[in-house]
Amino acid sequence: MGRGDGSGRRVSPDDADDTGTRILHVDMDAFYASVEVLDDPSLTGKAVIVGGMEGRGVVSSATYEARRFGVRSAMNVAQALRLCPHAIVVPPHFERYSALSRQVMSIFHDVTPLVEPLSIDEAFLDVSGARRLWGSPGEIARMLRARVRAETGLVCSVGVAATKHVAKIASTLSKPDGLLIVSEPETQVFLAGLPVRTLWGVGPKAAEALEARGIRLVADILATPERVIERALGPAGGARIWQLAHGQDPREVETERVEKSIGHEETFLHDIADPAVLRSELRRLADRVAARLRSGGWEARTIALKLRYADFTTLSRASSLPEPTDVGQRIGDVAIGLFDALELTQPVRLIGVRAEKLRPGGAAIAALWDDDEDWRRVDAALDDARTRFGGGVVTRASVLGPRRDTGALPTNPRLPPDAPPAG
Repeated sequence: MGRGDGSGRRVSPDDADDTGTRILHVDMDAFYASVEVLDDPSLTGKAVIVGGMEGRGVVSSATYEARRFGVRSAMNVAQALRLCPHAIVVPPHFERYSALSRQVMSIFHDVTPLVEPLSIDEAFLDVSGARRLWGSPGEIARMLRARVRAETGLVCSVGVAATKHVAKIASTLSKPDGLLIVSEPETQVFLAGLPVRTLWGVGPKAAEALEARGIRLVADILATPERVIERALGPAGGARIWQLAHGQDPREVETERVEKSIGHEETFLHDIADPAVLRSELRRLADRVAARLRSGGWEARTIALKLRYADFTTLSRASSLPEPTDVGQRIGDVAIGLFDALELTQPVRLIGVRAEKLRPGGAAIAALWDDDEDWRRVDAALDDARTRFGGGVVTRASVLGPRRDTGALPTNPRLPPDAPPAG
């Protein structure tokens, strides 16, 4: 695999065999940065970083010219500039990215209804039913790349394979602006030469466990008894990695995305040691999570707290509720309870709230007795005010007091409400 900077790029010739393929993974190249270059052609060919310049701003995206110096997404902008001092930093424009994403996804849907968006800039497509109209999977991939470029001015990379897993690997290897086709008969040979870290689900710890046993390439997995892999990674993890190494991936393209969790977190411009300020932040974040739950028609059974200290030590705590909820007060109470159970050992850099184990909402409202009835009325009033005046204009008075000026910055830039779902 390459390093995300285009090194090791592999592409297929025009006459590449696409026998047995049906899955496309389409990934827009350096999407945010590419949009900025599209809108400002003077940036063409230059090292560009999309991110915030203030304090602990993070890199949202970077052109390949910057990536070749080691710049990566989620990196602190100050660190990125040390690696690439001549880079040009531009602020993100999320509404513009969202609009172009919708245009790209519309092109995908013109080809096949079987589209699974993974994030704002990538998707899986199952083109098995589109062959009569558009041609073979390889021909469809070439046509899609041409349409995206002609209609948006942007470039994308496409992997074509028999499974989602291999298609995703192929698109990554073909970046930037490439097409890599892996026919079904060639799948095991293609995988065999790749590092084990390439396989989905093999993170740093799993890779270390495999490499400690001399298993560095997928070919080594193919030559190792399955029980050895399971001892290294556990029964479930070992079985999954064994299947992927053999090119087996039963996952289908899912056109309906089921939300698994909803969360918000903030990174502070200055580390916060005052518990009152942190509780106020938790209350504000809980209201944001609750509003998203209600807008999506969900309730949460579990509430999780995330806290990161100044030295980057990260703690996570979670609590399950007797009844699922979408009430901001209830979510905030649980998050603050988890926070109060911790003994702060140093100032806090980041704090977050997440709702998990989601289910369709409405059950609590239908109950004979609702302990949160008054708070639901408060939430309804806040929702109405946000709809009329916009988010952030109206909030609880309790959030305004002790919060002070934390200089909170989103750890991961949030997209507009109408942005495509992230994977």
